[in-house]
Amino acid sequence: MSIKLEHVTYTYSPGTAYEMHALDDVSLEIPQGQFVGVIGHTGSGKSTLIQHFNALMQPTKGTVYFNGEDVWAEKYDRRQLRFHVGLVFQYPEYQLFETDVLTDVMFGPKNQGLSPAEQEQRAREALEQVGVPEHFYRKSPFDLSGGQKRRVAIAGVLAMNPDVLVLDEPTAGLDPAGRDEILGQVRELQKKRGITVILVSHSMEDVATYVERLIVMNHGRKEYDATPREVFSHYRELEKIGLAAPQMTYIMHALEENGLAVDAQATTMEEAERTILAALEGKYVPVKQGDAHPGSADKGSRTGEQTEVEK
Repeated sequence: MSIKLEHVTYTYSPGTAYEMHALDDVSLEIPQGQFVGVIGHTGSGKSTLIQHFNALMQPTKGTVYFNGEDVWAEKYDRRQLRFHVGLVFQYPEYQLFETDVLTDVMFGPKNQGLSPAEQEQRAREALEQVGVPEHFYRKSPFDLSGGQKRRVAIAGVLAMNPDVLVLDEPTAGLDPAGRDEILGQVRELQKKRGITVILVSHSMEDVATYVERLIVMNHGRKEYDATPREVFSHYRELEKIGLAAPQMTYIMHALEENGLAVDAQATTMEEAERTILAALEGKYVPVKQGDAHPGSADKGSRTGEQTEVEK
């Protein structure tokens, strides 16, 4: 159940003075089961990109494939596609509308034509998976905290059993503990169910910790596509396009510059701890690919021209 884009361009207001390429000749492929991050400055094309994954937007040029089929072919069932590729928008709690939590989460399975019993079973399973306690099920979703509302909204998509879960800033406005809880549960779901997760985030710490592959968008183009540690090794180049690396990246480079034999490409607390302790013992322990990001990530390219990120 892969998603593939071939030379996709999306232009707003074509043929006018306001013409703008939100996506400019983007090609990429996301195989089933990956946990992928998408980052970029405001206006870089992130949100436009992910709305092509389930055919909410039609490319001006290029082709989008799901499981090998052109999603804009004449007889393609795009309604079914959106059951397979579930998209949770930023601040998804604004999409809650039913009288109670359980009924709200049952809405997607209901649209899939499932029986009431199957709808409720799916909803209960999804709510359990995102950590919503049962005593909330009959409460109004509007009476919940921000973090609980976010979980309910994600459960509403999970209840449709998607193959791909696309999350647009799912932790926006949450405190660090709330972010870790939600993303930790999403990662567990990804491992247990084998679904693809695509996470759009402004938090470099979040993507460094959770994703195995990182796509950087810049002015509608794919700037980098590699593992987080490979991408963040280019932290100076990222700064030039309005992005920063995780704080740990700056700390590790500072330690290296001051003579401590650490692997400066460590991006998470666990990676940093391992290489710092080794350095203090007089050893050099490089952070191996996949230490903090289990799974196989595609080797990336910068602007699609090379087969892997420059070392």
